[in-house]
Amino acid sequence: MTERCGQDGQYGQYVSDLREVDETQVAVVGGKGAQLGGLARIEGVVVPDGFCVTTDAFRRIMAEEPSVDGLIDELSRVAPDERETIRTLSARIRGAIEEIVVPDDLAAEITGALARFGAGAAYAVRSSATAEDLPTASFAGQQDTYLNVVGPTEILRHVSRCWASLFTERAVTYRRRNGIDDRTVHMAVVVQRMVFPAASGILFTADPVTGNRKVATVDAGFGLGEALVSGLVNPDVFKVRDGEVVARTISAKQLAVQALPTGGTREVTIEAQRQERPALTDEQVVRLVRLGRRIEAHFGRPQDIEWCLVDDGFRIVQSRPITTLFPIPERTDQEDHLYVSVGHQQMMTDAMKPLGLSMWRLTAMVAMHEAGGRLFVDVAPRLASPAGRVALLEVMGRGDPLVRDALETVLGHQNFVPSPLDAGPGAPPADEVSTPPEADPAIVSELIERSRASVAALERDIRSKTGPALFDFLLEAFEEHKRVLGDPLNIQAIMAGMEATWWLNDKLWEWLGEKNAADTLTLSAPDNITSEMGLELLDVADVIRPHTEVVAFLRGVRVEDEGFLDDLLKLTGGTEARDAIEGYLDRYGMRCVGEIDITRPRWSEHPTTLVPVILDNVRNFGPGAAERRFEEGRQRAARKEQEVLARLRALPDGDRRADATKRMIDQVRAFAGYREYPKYGIVRRTFVYKRALLEEAVRLVRAGVLAEKEDAFYLTFEEFHDVVRTNQVDGRLVRRRKEEFRSYQALTPPRVLTSDGEAVSGAYRRDDVPDGALVGLPVSAGTVEGRARVILDMADADLEAGDILVTPFTDPSWSPLFVAVAGLVTEVGGLMTHGAVIAREYGLPAVVGVEGATRLIRDGQRIRVHGSDGYIELLS
Repeated sequence: MTERCGQDGQYGQYVSDLREVDETQVAVVGGKGAQLGGLARIEGVVVPDGFCVTTDAFRRIMAEEPSVDGLIDELSRVAPDERETIRTLSARIRGAIEEIVVPDDLAAEITGALARFGAGAAYAVRSSATAEDLPTASFAGQQDTYLNVVGPTEILRHVSRCWASLFTERAVTYRRRNGIDDRTVHMAVVVQRMVFPAASGILFTADPVTGNRKVATVDAGFGLGEALVSGLVNPDVFKVRDGEVVARTISAKQLAVQALPTGGTREVTIEAQRQERPALTDEQVVRLVRLGRRIEAHFGRPQDIEWCLVDDGFRIVQSRPITTLFPIPERTDQEDHLYVSVGHQQMMTDAMKPLGLSMWRLTAMVAMHEAGGRLFVDVAPRLASPAGRVALLEVMGRGDPLVRDALETVLGHQNFVPSPLDAGPGAPPADEVSTPPEADPAIVSELIERSRASVAALERDIRSKTGPALFDFLLEAFEEHKRVLGDPLNIQAIMAGMEATWWLNDKLWEWLGEKNAADTLTLSAPDNITSEMGLELLDVADVIRPHTEVVAFLRGVRVEDEGFLDDLLKLTGGTEARDAIEGYLDRYGMRCVGEIDITRPRWSEHPTTLVPVILDNVRNFGPGAAERRFEEGRQRAARKEQEVLARLRALPDGDRRADATKRMIDQVRAFAGYREYPKYGIVRRTFVYKRALLEEAVRLVRAGVLAEKEDAFYLTFEEFHDVVRTNQVDGRLVRRRKEEFRSYQALTPPRVLTSDGEAVSGAYRRDDVPDGALVGLPVSAGTVEGRARVILDMADADLEAGDILVTPFTDPSWSPLFVAVAGLVTEVGGLMTHGAVIAREYGLPAVVGVEGATRLIRDGQRIRVHGSDGYIELLS
């Protein structure tokens, strides 16, 4: 930084006037300093005067004490869960920094800046780290602020304390969680004239609870804001929409924090007659929100703003992005839109990388919208007509009652008005009726053969395509992809199984008082590719089990040992074991957890993922378990059919009811298994696309265009095409996308999202469950008690017979685990999602859609799953 005279706001190498910086200078003055500089440039916004001690000063101080470097090196080697070691090392680093004597020239610059504003005045001394107040991570409260600091000596001491606060335990832990290296973060310090407010608080320009961007929330209290931040008092809370206070809660504010004349702060008691008075008038609240909207417009996103009221004028002392809000899909109009999560339907709510998002959108049958690394479908057009609304709510309610409740909640808002819009190409008409085909198994065989032939043609034709020609070919392949999915017979077969299941459950409950009777009737349904995938891994275990040397070797395989299949050849029985695993991978190796994202590593790419599951099968089962389980399920379904038909015939008009039920049972047996095959076909095609695209990425790495092949995952399909065509890539775009993806991973997607940003999860609204029970959706009948195994990653599975699997979601790749457990609990899911279908196929009591299940159920805890009634009891 070039030295200049003080008249233009530059004080020297290490100090800059707040009014001479802006939000582009985070590297120089940190996040808080950059935001304050930007705020000071907004017309009508008053920011207290002050200056920044730049990050150059911090680097200078760190260079003064070499021992700090060694301590940071030591800290970098500590695992994130070693809290005590992090606490101890962080304290040592802070102590070492605070003991460094500030060099004379640096101290002179700081005291010289103070002289301009009044050396004897009171100041706020505030940390401003370079990883702070950022769009993807606010770091709110991670470093320190000191109020009412008086005198140059004290200010220098508190500047040192701010430098040291970069290494508070909470700041170090926060950086670890956000994937930020301690060495890449530097600390600036903001020194500002103190203001002594009558009231202060926080303004959120979007509702921080619901996410609604049109509703601003103001928290207010008397005195300095520390009383609110520290939780000494409950704030007054005002909600403002369209320039009007629409809700207010006035709290009894017994305490306030005030500045002392000699420096520091103290708690004071509010006189009784003022305690329940509002800290702000409605007119002041509306004026403050108007100011907040101006700040929001300047920074381009919702803001969390700290404010002070002085003589009926507002001073803004901080503004940072609200990083916890779920983003809203972009739109080109001002109509009301209502987005339903695709991830909740596909049982994969994790964030997806840009290539995965764009590929899914290009091959989807309906228009999809992107936000927060997830995909959504706008259902507002279907809700605009009474008939469309009834049909959509019925379908959604069948699959996931929480989605239906969320939609009904939004529809109940007076300010939500859906407009009929063009649903886009490929969207089914609102009044389309699917005619179920006859229960002929040959139909399923024909559909499977059509899918196989299409994939085989894709594999054959893509071999000769490279460079830009590959991308042109893929665009044509995507049309074939959609043609196969949109085949009327394919849709009819899927719907036939689902509608027959619904009919059986409804009618057998009405006629026989039996809940979820179809769960037993669908056991061991033929042609279920996902259940076959789980059973065939039992066959792999049968091959491996007799060879003790192979079993011992597999127990020592680590995640990174990708060459383990070749190493098997050195062992007795290893050839047979490798052949069995590779045969399995030939059929199912394109699958993986989160498989709708093309960028996720497939089992064929990382076969070690399957090793824990194979070992569980070796330990928990005997030879022939797969065939035995399938036959047992088939016989149970046959017995249930005879029992149901006999009971129906004993009723008045029983023959008619039994005949209708028999037709529906035949429909279920013929088509329920096929429900899983289209997804399998999609994933097979996707893997073909991926291998071809990765070959292009490898070529770009060799040419020096990409740093690594996985960088292509952070480009959309169209951008990837451009890079292949031009041999040029925007490295800044790739880096930004990586940062955005990291931030999206921390977000929880809502089931339903409005175009105002309101995130709605829905509720079950049931009063028929025991106190303390966790409520969900019953998807597979029966009751089971056992040990809960909370598993977040399939590679960490360690299951015993009788365990109950508890996990956020299960897509088809989880089905190999289902053969080893006695029950299933998931946080996401619906009646016809893959996990529910396979749970019924295997006869596992299952409850899905249990909000917070992996947090509320402890690993190892005994629980009881009520799969017919939809709740879980916590027993220990």
